[in-house]
Amino acid sequence: MNIEDFNYELPNKLIAQYPLQSRGDSKLLVANPFSKKIQDLSFKSFLELVSPKDLIIFNNTKVIKARLYGQKETGGKIEILIEHIIDNKNALAMIKSSKKINMNCKILLSDNFKLEIIKRKNNLFLIKLDQGSFDELLEKNGHIPLPPYIDRPDEIEDLERYQTVFAKNKGAVAAPTAGLHFSKEDFKLFEQNKINYTFITLHVGSGTFQPVKELDIDKHIMHKEFFEIPDETKIKIQSTKKNGGRIIAIGTTVLRALESSILENKIFTGYQETNIFIKPGYKFKLVDGLFTNFHLPKSTLLMLVSAFAGYEFTKKMYSHAIQKKYRFFSYGDAMFIEQKYINDD
Repeated sequence: MNIEDFNYELPNKLIAQYPLQSRGDSKLLVANPFSKKIQDLSFKSFLELVSPKDLIIFNNTKVIKARLYGQKETGGKIEILIEHIIDNKNALAMIKSSKKINMNCKILLSDNFKLEIIKRKNNLFLIKLDQGSFDELLEKNGHIPLPPYIDRPDEIEDLERYQTVFAKNKGAVAAPTAGLHFSKEDFKLFEQNKINYTFITLHVGSGTFQPVKELDIDKHIMHKEFFEIPDETKIKIQSTKKNGGRIIAIGTTVLRALESSILENKIFTGYQETNIFIKPGYKFKLVDGLFTNFHLPKSTLLMLVSAFAGYEFTKKMYSHAIQKKYRFFSYGDAMFIEQKYINDD
């Protein structure tokens, strides 16, 4: 398929720049690819769409304050986005600079911290910290790494709202945004209504925002992300499948981790990495329902949704959402696709 097959026109005013007042205030588009039915509901209706036989799976990764601002010793300004912390002193990062980036260049971040650019690794740079640790550096100097389509600096509110209430394992440089809609009260309701839920961890990388540059999407090379499937989650998945319930992924990150974890009908647990590219034609092995936000044009995440709901039906959902003025992207509204589509569009 061609990259233009996944393009759509979105008015800028529909890109959410701030979260709504409370988690759970968003709208929810509910879509069923079998019946072709689309409903406009509220997030608070989600619980009514889930059965006690189902299993809801969340991503409990925690966003780190991965964006840093500094200057070269020569005075030029520089912006760093930490992609992966290797150890206390070394990390891989994306670097933005108005001029060419030279190796062994020193970057001043504050009176206490200085970095050196060691070498280039594909589209990332290996950087080394002269003293202290990256945990200390990010805690003192880091900024919440809001995505590029949020056209403002990060604010105090983002420390809480660009993080899920169940965030636990540090390592993401972007939030698993589908999870942002859920509050602590929702988990109390799950308990009261005997709704089963569990967690995986996938550390979302900056590659999630990288556009597909290849005209032929089959030539696109996916970025790698690290994830972990606990034994407890595997047991709950097997029990749910045995009892005829649905596996509902809260977000594309959960779906990618689950689909990457299964090989020859066996779920592998533990720490793993994936560069799976889910696009139309993919045959889903585990996931039966997807709760997700709206995704960027020409993005691999839109391709994933197109694979799950069917290409033509996904176009219909997005056209409907734009017409009904849904809020798009990280701080925007959500959709719930109730079942995967078994025929190819």
